[in-house]
Amino acid sequence: MTKLKFKRLMRKKWLYPALYLSVAALVLVGVFWYQQSGKEVENQLANQSETEVQDEFNTQDSGEASVPVMEQNENLQMPVVDEEAASIVTKFYDYNASQEDQESALVLYNNKYYQSEGVDITREDGEAFEVTAALSGTVTEVKEDPLYGNVIEITHDEDVSTVYASLADIKVQAGSEVTQGDVLGSAGQNSFGQASGVHVHFELRNEGQPVNPESFFGQPSSKISEEVKEEAETEKEAEVPSAEDSTEEPEVSDEPNDEELNTDEDPADNTEGEQTPDEDSASSISTTQT
Repeated sequence: MTKLKFKRLMRKKWLYPALYLSVAALVLVGVFWYQQSGKEVENQLANQSETEVQDEFNTQDSGEASVPVMEQNENLQMPVVDEEAASIVTKFYDYNASQEDQESALVLYNNKYYQSEGVDITREDGEAFEVTAALSGTVTEVKEDPLYGNVIEITHDEDVSTVYASLADIKVQAGSEVTQGDVLGSAGQNSFGQASGVHVHFELRNEGQPVNPESFFGQPSSKISEEVKEEAETEKEAEVPSAEDSTEEPEVSDEPNDEELNTDEDPADNTEGEQTPDEDSASSISTTQT
């Protein structure tokens, strides 16, 4: 009887479609469940990653003031808006430079030659132009000098400072913060560098000592102090006496030296009313060429 009922059931036309539909429904349910499980796992992993990154950030943040990375890696720029239209007419006097470059670094003033401690920058067309900050920093001095015109001094990191002289006008104040490329004023003329016409006299200094700006244009500001320190160390090593020289006793002479013989001589006075470069000024641009 059981076999007979089974045979009758198998002969039903609706049996096979019903079986196919049941199997298909089971397959669809399995696929849907698998997809939902995958999405849940993916969301859990994403949330876990965000939590780990946030925890790492909070761990590294110690509450100390962060130093801007871009400011440390700023490259020294020419203090002009359009570098292609600018040209250097007076160079920095470098004792190791060629004779031609040394001659172009001499400034004639009152029938005397002075060594330039910076560079004079002009436009090729001789027109006035805007002077910009070569590096970001703090304006530490703004003044008017009888020889060099309006002068601005800006201090930067690593004991680096820049000086901008021969300005027709000034658009910043002492104590203000400036960003690289900010306009400081416009180029003008001064009494000391009359031969340069409308120009800006630009100086680059490390620990107060002038260095050649042309050697560092386009270079990171940190490289300025590094190279100056390396040069100072090299000079010290060259000045250290050898062991043999240190054992020699100095010769003692009873004869008076030149300084003792000339103690009564008076130094030559400058012409009355004549302006001379002020070495203590922030814009003490040059020294006398002997």
